[in-house]
Amino acid sequence: MPFADRRDAGRRLAAALAHLRDAAPVVLALPRGGVPVAAEVAQALGAPLDLVLVRKIGVPGAEELAMGAVVDGAAPVVVRNDDIIAAARVTPADFDAACARELKEIERRRARYIGTRRRAPIAGRTVVMVDDGIATGATVRAALKAVRARGPKRLVLATPVAPPETVDALTADADTVVCLETPEPFGAIGYFYDDFRQVSDAEVIDLLARHPVPPEG
Repeated sequence: MPFADRRDAGRRLAAALAHLRDAAPVVLALPRGGVPVAAEVAQALGAPLDLVLVRKIGVPGAEELAMGAVVDGAAPVVVRNDDIIAAARVTPADFDAACARELKEIERRRARYIGTRRRAPIAGRTVVMVDDGIATGATVRAALKAVRARGPKRLVLATPVAPPETVDALTADADTVVCLETPEPFGAIGYFYDDFRQVSDAEVIDLLARHPVPPEG
């Protein structure tokens, strides 16, 4: 097990990203599991912490299998995994219904986690997007596309663990991908943590409060 828990993974990831401190980066986390990892990175880099509200769209009846992902925004970004959709024989109506459910959960999280909290500026900044691990990459790819549309100067994807083929695929969507471990065979993200307990809403809210976004100017 390479990581004791998400905080340990975050500290080790922060060491690999230390060269970015002088770029005054913004750290974005994928909730909920990515938040404790990203908080350690934000602390080490002296950076504000914010969220990318993204949800995996799971196959009906096999929700852990990603047939796409959706990211919150004025025009939500939807990424489809057409191979999975075809193999699972998911109809357009079923896909749309699953997407609508995930958008509803995104809305809940935005109200609970962010509310009136100041958001981090993205345009023209170095942005480090952090998750606690990546499997297929569908969710992360959607998040990268949404963040890219907001005009960052540089977009860095950082994660403790992911399959090598996923890392290779995501280099098309990020300027740089930093991944500490690329094991084969991969299995599941939780295999690479001693402690991979679920992160609560309360923990997300607490970590965001510890890393506020400062006023501009």
